[in-house]
Amino acid sequence: MSAAPGRIVEVNGPIVTVHLPQAALGEQVWVGNLALVGEVIGRDGERAIVQIYESTESLAPGQSAAPLGHPLAAELGPGLLGNIFDGLQRPLTEIMAQSGDRVARGLAIAPLDRGRRWNFTPTPGLQLGGAIAGGAVIGTVAETETVMHRILVPPDTGGELVELAPAGDYDVEQVIAQVRGHDGITRPLRLYHRWPVRRARPCAGRDRAAVPLVTGQRVLDTFFPLLKGGRAAVPGPFGAGKTMVQQQIARWADAGIMIYLGCGERGNELVEILETFPRLTDPHTGRSLMDRTLLVANTSNMPVVAREASIYMGVTLAEYYRDQGYDVVVVADSISRWAEALREVAGRLEQIPAEEGHPAYLASRLSAFYERAGQVRTLCGLPGSVSLIGAVSPPGGDFSEPVTSHTKDMVQVFWALSKELADARHYPAVDWTESYSGYVEAAAGWWADRVDSRWNTQRAEALSLLQKSDELARIVNLVGPEALSAAQRWVLEGAALIKEGLLQQSALDEVDSFCSPQRQFALLDLMLGIYRHGQELVDAGVPVQRLLQLPVLTRAKRAKTAYSNSQLEALGAFATEAGEAFRLLGQEYSGSERVAP
Repeated sequence: MSAAPGRIVEVNGPIVTVHLPQAALGEQVWVGNLALVGEVIGRDGERAIVQIYESTESLAPGQSAAPLGHPLAAELGPGLLGNIFDGLQRPLTEIMAQSGDRVARGLAIAPLDRGRRWNFTPTPGLQLGGAIAGGAVIGTVAETETVMHRILVPPDTGGELVELAPAGDYDVEQVIAQVRGHDGITRPLRLYHRWPVRRARPCAGRDRAAVPLVTGQRVLDTFFPLLKGGRAAVPGPFGAGKTMVQQQIARWADAGIMIYLGCGERGNELVEILETFPRLTDPHTGRSLMDRTLLVANTSNMPVVAREASIYMGVTLAEYYRDQGYDVVVVADSISRWAEALREVAGRLEQIPAEEGHPAYLASRLSAFYERAGQVRTLCGLPGSVSLIGAVSPPGGDFSEPVTSHTKDMVQVFWALSKELADARHYPAVDWTESYSGYVEAAAGWWADRVDSRWNTQRAEALSLLQKSDELARIVNLVGPEALSAAQRWVLEGAALIKEGLLQQSALDEVDSFCSPQRQFALLDLMLGIYRHGQELVDAGVPVQRLLQLPVLTRAKRAKTAYSNSQLEALGAFATEAGEAFRLLGQEYSGSERVAP
């Protein structure tokens, strides 16, 4: 006997089968006595297969179910910044106020504060009776002290502007404009609108990214740059420092809007972020970092399906601010936990597993997510971008596992973290042999215009020196340092200068936590200059032991904390002093029998 319409038929963990003949794929559904929210992901005749975003404990066959008539959508309007949401865009602060420390099931809380009023200013020049297109700016609201929120016509709405509210204070539910569409239907516009999270927001066109995303982290900006609108992955085993790298990017990146997605990570890590971020000061404005930041938190103990939805929620919020003309950075921690959610749901649906139990559509889902990054021309005519940075946690650090290998095919920047470097207290533990950037040539033009035309050649020389050092280190491990020539020993010292004086960077040091591009290049130039001076003396016969005794070597390794971003002249003076020290040492040995003729 078939179940009655609108009733639960079967419960299989987060997957519930209900008798709903009219429910469409992707439509949201209320299920059970607690009205748990779910999404239709499949159909079997008159039955709908629903994935539930909350725990399905106490659900039983026979309980009611009702379709809501719309897919999972984000509320997009003023009041998002500074907030902390779960994967369904429910504000966690409001959830705590209503249900305490644990998220009660069945809570339906509006993402945006309905009681708050915003000072709305209509866009000058808009004429009643004139045509207005989807994505156009109809007014502005000061969302925070640093972010001007542009009120947009929904992308799928356009026509004749028949009503526009005057400047004044409005809440998000009040009608501020009316547009008569091409179908003759008049649609009200409010300070917010909804958009399905699984559908990318349209744009007028895509542009080629050309401006680096400056993170202030030397190993990223100088050696493996990411462009605004680019895609990057941060793979690494447990304990390699992925979360710290992403937090540094979230804190220092020169983006207009920052979105941090805690997808399936441990609760204690997210608690640290939630407690730390509100106390941080934005280095670009001097105000609270939360003025341009929003957080989406779905910890590992939250329902697995909500974890899968949180990724789409975060990137939809990013596209909304991109459409206002902002550069947005999305930091997703982690993509591996999201892939685990896909695997669990696929297992419940009894789908045939592919690589390591992941569903066969893993690659296409990853591609659909990363393709939502890019530098675009928005529908309102402004440039905007979404940069996606996803952490990947391969088991045992195996970069050949499916999530990492598929991600590697879809990103242009690969910041591979090394457990060996992390164990050696080398942070950020970015492995210079495994990492790469496909944006180097594009970034070179910016560095040449803004910093120094020698950036690309200096960068290549430093990487070559590091590669030679790694090869020599393997020889030392086999036969000992005595087998190396003086020139080879100096190569090791030159690489050590770059590793300790440039690549290592303390997130806790007030001076070194953020390094401007100008200081990054000055430090790189200093280390390579010292190496070249020493190489000339070694070639002239000066013992390498005498070079290693020079005090400037130790001072050079500490220059990153001794000279701030505003002390570039002092750093340049030290570089001159270092060159003089090598010149004096060369004079000391000139004419001596110890110097080769």
